[in-house]
Amino acid sequence: MNAQGAASGTERVLWAGAAVTDLTPAASVFLFGYPHVPRMSTGVHDRLECAALYLREEAGGAAIFLANDLIFAGRELARDVRRRIAAATGVPAAAIMVTATHTHSGPVTVDYVSNGADAIVPRADPAYLRFVEERMVEAALRAVQRAEPAEIGLAVAEAAGVGTNRHDPAGPADPEVPVLVARSRATRAPLACMVVYAMHPTVLHEDSTLISGDFPHFTRRFLQAGPLPADCPVLYHNGASGNQSPRHVTKANTFAEAERLGELLGRSIAGVLPGIKYLSGVRVSGRVEELELQPREFPGVAAVVAAERAARELFERLRREGAPRPLVRTAECDWFGAEETAELARAAADGRLAAAVRRCLPAELQVIAIGPWRFVGWPGEYFVEYALAVRAQSPQTFVITMANGELQGYIVTAEAAARGVYEATNAVFRPENGPRVVAATLALLQRCHEPPSAAPAGGKPAV
Repeated sequence: MNAQGAASGTERVLWAGAAVTDLTPAASVFLFGYPHVPRMSTGVHDRLECAALYLREEAGGAAIFLANDLIFAGRELARDVRRRIAAATGVPAAAIMVTATHTHSGPVTVDYVSNGADAIVPRADPAYLRFVEERMVEAALRAVQRAEPAEIGLAVAEAAGVGTNRHDPAGPADPEVPVLVARSRATRAPLACMVVYAMHPTVLHEDSTLISGDFPHFTRRFLQAGPLPADCPVLYHNGASGNQSPRHVTKANTFAEAERLGELLGRSIAGVLPGIKYLSGVRVSGRVEELELQPREFPGVAAVVAAERAARELFERLRREGAPRPLVRTAECDWFGAEETAELARAAADGRLAAAVRRCLPAELQVIAIGPWRFVGWPGEYFVEYALAVRAQSPQTFVITMANGELQGYIVTAEAAARGVYEATNAVFRPENGPRVVAATLALLQRCHEPPSAAPAGGKPAV
């Protein structure tokens, strides 16, 4: 009898294991996230990492989460990683979630059509993507190998002061931070901590040339310096942060400021750890649903080029007049968006956009159920209103974005599209897709109460 079966006897037992691998490039790389700046890395401030959490319940249901310090985990990369892990462990691909923290201080991992006119931005390096794939698979297999009888619990922290709505500091936001902790049943020592927070990790800007995970790195470091053991993996997932940013709360775009905000979030998380109530006999399952999204239609090139010129003139005027820093930054981003709209219009005319859309679709919606909690995975960047709409109908459900792929940009609200904000101007898909994703997700959540359709092959423990 294997060790997992021997430990369970007649009692239902949850098994958990976690591991971390290093995703840091070995050489200087272009740091992706801001246009028009030849931003080659000059060093490493903190190592990029892949953190993995493996969960398996006695009945055979299992899941694996992989949180990665990358700007995006593309659909093809995530697909290949999930297939390899499923083949090696028996955990179904539907129950494996691959996410990106969305750091803007790491390598290019996806080729964005909207950057086509920016000669400075290079294409993603296939060698680095192969390296990342190997490290993701390695992290998952290590987590499985380290699994032991465990308990799991969740509390929700409240993050205040780390960021706000990008366009209106009093606008829609999601300060709730679900904190999932797996601990050893034998020693009660934490085995892993997993958090979800809806905020762009963009304290560091284009003048920073050091590789970094931005403020989430400092959140992990804070937690591992006392509230959790130093060797406890911390998985950081990005929530629906499409219109969420630290822009209105940062005093400067420095590592000191990233540390301040990261530790602020860390203290909020640490505050709920003592109150977590743990469960052991929980069910674990995963489900996916594919959804075809509707592409956006673009106006003629001449019209969008004129809009780009007007946006640039507004930005330059505000900068000359010494307008407040957040206002100047918003105008600059609006100019970037208008410029990207012009490139998308050109790409729509010559067929490049249609090819990029095909690579994104169908969009895969995912739900991983762990006892009473549901973790939803959406590809791409979504406005926070959509995650709030899901949770309003399904409490104890937490949306993770940039999961298992990307969408060449944002899914915005109809209101944002009407206002012409940055995220709407460079979106590839129509805002009407947002409510469709919410509806499909709610239907998928309802089916989580049914018996899972895919379990590890033969019902055997994943090893």
